[in-house]
Amino acid sequence: MASPLVLQVTCVVVVLMVGFGHIIPLAEAVIPCGSVQMAVAPCITYLTGPAGTKVPQPCCNGVKRINDQAKTTPDRQGVCSCLKNTSLRIPGINLPRLAALPSARGVNLPYKVTPSIDCNT
Repeated sequence: MASPLVLQVTCVVVVLMVGFGHIIPLAEAVIPCGSVQMAVAPCITYLTGPAGTKVPQPCCNGVKRINDQAKTTPDRQGVCSCLKNTSLRIPGINLPRLAALPSARGVNLPYKVTPSIDCNT
C-alpha cells in the first residue's frame, strides 16, 4: 500500500490539476493529413489535367468538407501544411489551378494555396 505522504502528494496534484485546469489549455485536435489527402484526392485529375479539364464533383465535395472541418487555427494550419507538402510531391501540378480551386468551388479562403505559403500566419 502507498505511504501516506505519496497519497497526500497525489491528492495535492489532482486538486491543482482540477483547480487550475482552466488555465492550462487542452491540446486541440488537428485534422490528420491522410484525411485531408483522401478528401482532395479526386482533385488531382483536375490539377494535373490539360486545359479544359472540369473540376469533378467529388473534388468539390472534398474541398468543402475539409473547409467545414477546419474550425480552429491549429486545424487550418494543419490543413494548410498538408496541402502545401502534398502539392510539392505531385508532379505536373498546375499551380494557378491549385490557387484558384477553393474559390472556384465556393470556398472562401483568405489566402491562396501555393507551395510557398507560410502556414504559420
